[in-house]
Amino acid sequence: MNVFKGMERFKDLMNKLRGSEKRSDSMVLADEVAAAGSEDGQEAGTPLSHTEKTVVVHKGMVFRTVSAAAFMVAVVWGGHSYVEAGMADTYRVYANGDEIGRVVDPSQVEAFKQSKREELSKATSEAKMVVVEPKIEFKAEKAFKPKGDEAGVLKELEGYFSSYPVGVQLIVNGKPAGVVKDEATAKQVLEHIKQKAVASVAGKKEPGKVTVLSAPSSVPVSTELQKADFVEQVEFQEVKIDPKDLMKPEELQTKLETGNMAPTKYTVQEGDCVGCIAKQFGIPKQVIYQNNPSITDDMIKVGQVLDLTVLQPALSVRTVEKVVESQEIQHEIEYQQDDSMRLGTVEVISPGQNGMKKVTFELTKVNGMLENETLLSEEIVKQPVKEVQRKGTKVVKGEGTGKFAWPVASANITSTFGTRWGALHKGIDLTGNRNIMAADNAKVVFAGTKDGYGKCIILDHLNGYRTLYGHLSEINVEVGQIVEKGEKIGYMGSTGHSTGVHLHFEIQVNESPQNPLKFLNR
Repeated sequence: MNVFKGMERFKDLMNKLRGSEKRSDSMVLADEVAAAGSEDGQEAGTPLSHTEKTVVVHKGMVFRTVSAAAFMVAVVWGGHSYVEAGMADTYRVYANGDEIGRVVDPSQVEAFKQSKREELSKATSEAKMVVVEPKIEFKAEKAFKPKGDEAGVLKELEGYFSSYPVGVQLIVNGKPAGVVKDEATAKQVLEHIKQKAVASVAGKKEPGKVTVLSAPSSVPVSTELQKADFVEQVEFQEVKIDPKDLMKPEELQTKLETGNMAPTKYTVQEGDCVGCIAKQFGIPKQVIYQNNPSITDDMIKVGQVLDLTVLQPALSVRTVEKVVESQEIQHEIEYQQDDSMRLGTVEVISPGQNGMKKVTFELTKVNGMLENETLLSEEIVKQPVKEVQRKGTKVVKGEGTGKFAWPVASANITSTFGTRWGALHKGIDLTGNRNIMAADNAKVVFAGTKDGYGKCIILDHLNGYRTLYGHLSEINVEVGQIVEKGEKIGYMGSTGHSTGVHLHFEIQVNESPQNPLKFLNR
């Protein structure tokens, strides 16, 4: 562009030269011709011919024109080089689409952006800071010796930056539970809660680990933690906060573990049962047993005041354990009749030995409270040895064989013998075929309604053993009746203090409750 301007100036100069050539040439040439004539030896003042004058004039014009052109080219070229040497990049700066000025060095803007980001991201408290920064764009242009306004641009740019504090909110089943500084802290709280529940499992081992313990009866037990997880759905969400709303990790853990208090007292109503009350208030049966140790065998009375105080955690941990117990197998007794012996007298010919079996259960607990118990398998480790006894020859009707059969066909065990819920459960609970059968030959000594057991039958096997059948809906025998092993005696129900349709089955030796699984085998 500057070259073209130089050419225009050159054209203007040439036109001026042409316009004044007559005047200029006549005056200049007269002097020059005179001087030239003198130099050539011609006398001064000697007039030139017309032709000589014309030649001299044209030679002068050519010389002047060429000289002027050369001069102008030199001027134009020199100016162009000077302009080119002075040209440089300049940048228009835009923030979020707004033009905020020009700079020569965009790196200063980038450096400012980085420093501002670092400055604003520094937490003024425990909270994490989120920086809001503008979208910065540069538009390059060429200019002669440009000057940028870096200071003004940076000052304008500062107003486009801001920041705000955020935390991580823990959400349990869709409800906010608390806010901590970051996700790592929230996960740490959850892990502490889970490990606390895992530690309550016998042996205090991680999932998959096995440990051997000693039961109160010194029967070997092994426990394996299969799984540990949360009952509720847990989510994390980053939210804008006021730093004063942040919770310390231990505060959030306490809140999640305690929650709100359930009703503390309850008066037993007609038709209530332990399981019904537990279901009504959404609490484990174990809590009721632990808070009310006077309850045995699910027996509660109308008007009885129960303590239901329990913490309702906002977050619950479910553990699944596989428990292996070694249980005795009661040996059988074979009787040999002897007419020479008095009725009722017994003589041991060869003593018997109890066997041993390995029984595997699956226990599901929530926050350490037992929710479900399932019998998985039985494995006989040592076969029992039968005992042989000599007895009197007089046959007594109803005398048991000493070997018990399952009182329910296709039986499933829903609750075992022992202190499973903080109190002694004197028998086992069975579901399956609802016809109830005598476990051995016996005499009916009770057939009616018994407190806590509902409709109940007690059989005396006339050999030191008694069996009890509770919560029946029908009784099909009478007191004094002799029944044989496998004979139907009633129908399963849910009378008394029952927690659903099932049979409560007990085996007693001299009125002392025994574990029925000691006498029953699959």
